Amino acid sequence: MCLIALAWRHHPRHLLAIAANRDEFHARPTAAAAMDPDAPSVYGGRDLVQGGGWLQVSAHGRLAAVTNVRDGHADSVPAPRSRGWLVRDFVRGNDSAHAFATAQAGGADYGPFNGLFCDGEALIHASNRPRQPPAPVSPGVHAMSNGAFDAPWPKSTLATRALAAWLDSPLALADPLASPESLDPLFLALADESRAPDAALPDTGVGLELERALSPPFVRGPRYGTRCSSVVLFGEARVVFAERRYGPDGVQAGNGITLIPRVPER
Repeated sequence: MCLIALAWRHHPRHLLAIAANRDEFHARPTAAAAMDPDAPSVYGGRDLVQGGGWLQVSAHGRLAAVTNVRDGHADSVPAPRSRGWLVRDFVRGNDSAHAFATAQAGGADYGPFNGLFCDGEALIHASNRPRQPPAPVSPGVHAMSNGAFDAPWPKSTLATRALAAWLDSPLALADPLASPESLDPLFLALADESRAPDAALPDTGVGLELERALSPPFVRGPRYGTRCSSVVLFGEARVVFAERRYGPDGVQAGNGITLIPRVPER
């Protein structure tokens, strides 16, 4: 499961600000956020099993992120293509966000997903569960997790409140390369392990115990849990990408922060 809090055209300095957690099995091979050796203009983490990604940016001013959609009520049928290829294909391509989402992101070839696609001008949300037309994201603060876009899940509410508060503070004007501690409130919110009360839990068909375990922003476990937390600040001239990585039981496994200058489109 995953969590993405985002602010689109909400701050004068940051066209798009993202605070995100990626949850996955700890045994699944993953590359830490870095420049893609096969596409030097692309930066982000990579899934070494299927070859896609979950959150990647391009020096050409493109960003894509994807989460799965949790639906324990549905039959589990393997999809022909990994949803991570939506991220990979978009950031490497040239199609507008809306054109890409319309042409590719609504198909049945992928498992259930929520997707975000930004081309520097527009930010588009698309999903195939339920399958619906891609829609522009309105300016403001939003959340995307494993249900409907902006569903008021407790973990989503915690993350969006933290992102909004950070953007309203002087920390959002600091240079995170010179003062990486300015991002600490966002990473602290992403590390929140507070479980939601049962009355606030969604019913996604996976049973009460699992709903409880997946309810905090940060999921700690020996086999499955939060693998990385990311903060991405997407501006007119540059992108800042910070990542903190975790192993089984939430043990810290590394961190990094990188500046990606934006260059003209090809």
